[in-house]
Amino acid sequence: MRTIWSESPHVQPVISTPSETSDVISTHFENVRRVLAEVQVQAVQRLVDVFREARDRGAFIYIAGNGGSSSTASHWVNDLGKATKRSGCRPLKVMCLSDNMSWFSALSNDEGYERAFSGQLENFATPGDVLTCISASGNSPNLVRAVELARRQKLTTAALLGFDGGVLRGLVDEPVCVETEKGKYELVEDVHSAICHAVTRCLVADRPGLN
Repeated sequence: MRTIWSESPHVQPVISTPSETSDVISTHFENVRRVLAEVQVQAVQRLVDVFREARDRGAFIYIAGNGGSSSTASHWVNDLGKATKRSGCRPLKVMCLSDNMSWFSALSNDEGYERAFSGQLENFATPGDVLTCISASGNSPNLVRAVELARRQKLTTAALLGFDGGVLRGLVDEPVCVETEKGKYELVEDVHSAICHAVTRCLVADRPGLN
């Protein structure tokens, strides 16, 4: 059976020309390359060191983000938990605070969205653990509250940030900021993914006795 789609006579489809589409793609790729080249490598290296130290001490690493950054956090935890086992070093104890949706939604509904991460951390956080937040704006209240709790509990705090870094830039121990104009979420999120993969690659390349 063939389905025939009909267009409303009052609605005209808007279609970009191939050249316009090509310009959008090329411009985005160029901007990603430019922004990625401006990331401070030393800041990423310090984050790798924080993760290495946590791994070697058997400490937990908690990662959290909202929206697209929540997906980045989940992806990164998968890579850190699984791919780094190839190094032969002890496995990372890593957890994404965005993944347990029943608990996440219960905290948000019952105690307020700003408690979605800190409410979970209260059950787990131990001095010497690590909390890493991912946020383009750096101003998400639930991430700010989580960092405040982490600092009180003597965790090391880090963040992948965008724009001007927001509140979290001055609140965490190890900020890695992808500096762009405010609102450039796609650029920030693309570069955050590259940073996550670079950190993971460093930990995969480790070998026992070399740290």
